Amino acid sequence: MPRHRILIVEDMPSLALAYAAQVEKAGHEPVVADSAAGALNAISQNPEFGAILLDLQLPDAHGLEWLRDNPQIIANYPVVVATADASLARAIDAMRLGAFDFLVKPIAGTRLVSVLASALETGRPAPVAEPEAEAPAEAPAAAASAPRQRSKPRPGLFIGGSAPMQEVYRLIDCVAASRATVFITGESGTGKEVCAEAIHGASGRANGPFIAINCGAIPENLLESELFGHLKGSFTGAITDRIGAVQAAHKGTLFLDEICEMALPLQVKLLRFLQTGTVERVGSNRVEEVDVRIVCATNRDPEREVAEGRFRGDLFYRLAVVPMHMPPLRERPGDVRELAQAFLDRFAREEGKQFDPLGTAQLAQLEGHSWPGNVRELQNVMRRAAVLNAGPGLPASAFALGAATAAGGAPLAAPQPPRDDLLSALQALKGLTLDEIERLVIEAAIDTENGSLPAAARVLGVSPSTLYRKRERWQHPA
Repeated sequence: MPRHRILIVEDMPSLALAYAAQVEKAGHEPVVADSAAGALNAISQNPEFGAILLDLQLPDAHGLEWLRDNPQIIANYPVVVATADASLARAIDAMRLGAFDFLVKPIAGTRLVSVLASALETGRPAPVAEPEAEAPAEAPAAAASAPRQRSKPRPGLFIGGSAPMQEVYRLIDCVAASRATVFITGESGTGKEVCAEAIHGASGRANGPFIAINCGAIPENLLESELFGHLKGSFTGAITDRIGAVQAAHKGTLFLDEICEMALPLQVKLLRFLQTGTVERVGSNRVEEVDVRIVCATNRDPEREVAEGRFRGDLFYRLAVVPMHMPPLRERPGDVRELAQAFLDRFAREEGKQFDPLGTAQLAQLEGHSWPGNVRELQNVMRRAAVLNAGPGLPASAFALGAATAAGGAPLAAPQPPRDDLLSALQALKGLTLDEIERLVIEAAIDTENGSLPAAARVLGVSPSTLYRKRERWQHPA
């Protein structure tokens, strides 16, 4: 790495000297300022700094107010904030202003060097303000109903130009260049993982790995090993050394889906990793450094989970530096038609078929549905239509929206199957034991919920631990 000038803004001489020594040891040139005014003076004399290390408690200003009053600092330099535990909330506010990362005192030298190296590698952050640009031409299917507005370019695999999605695109554009952790909330099927991939793809880590872990789909006793790795013999079944998802995501992004399903003891270990930037594999006493950006998601209300004691407050505030919310499909006017047409085109190609563009009556039918399963439900409906129809036309019955909804979006009671159908279904189960039938039902529920055991448990009205125990018994019969 080339030699850079690092501005250290710290009023305590002992800390400033310690930071400077670490910076110099890493091959860079430290420049120390003991006040906010001194920092501005150093920048005015020679603005060529690769990064800034900023203490929040300065004698002539609070670092947060200093950043607010001097927006050119955030715009031109990656800023790493140093803070004590007592001012952690203000450090998070600095991240929301656009700071690259924050470190909690006392700061280990290796951690300081690692974060500064990431800041130098990422370079100057993208401006937060939305650039003036002409809107791209809208797709014909969306043009009729979507409001006329200047659109942000759509990152990643997103489809849809509605106002709520424009806000999502704006936030992705703002946070991509930062190292800040992002906490995505939203109903199931709204595209939280697509959002996480878009953040990764727009960041300076785009060439690094994107590793996704579903915290609700892995048994509690295995999740620690999946995240942090293990050594051979550290537990039954550990037949070789193995790195975990955290190390696999080095120099990239780790996406933790269904984060609120994580058990409290493991939350403590995740918090320690976030504070130190180091991992310790199961069965090892050796600490290993990792450079990873964390993006997490949940379909629950995380603040309620904290209030009810199921999720640690300190971990939540550490993760929710930048909160994002994925809007449900029913709140995205005009996007259903654009998504439906895009899905139909994609699945037609996969099936080797051709379909006419969706007509007015078909679009009205689709837009009249409340989509409780959101984009995932719409995707499945269009896939089924493409698979079960020869084309080029699609009858109204092709969409089989089934789960009808009453006014206001409340689901209507599901109709009972005819007695003949019920008898036929029971006949198909003839010869199976009750245990075998139970397994069929549970596995079908898990498959319907895209592999999420907690979601399947909610559908079946049992606890997730019941499903974990049953699946463990099926996979490892006595």
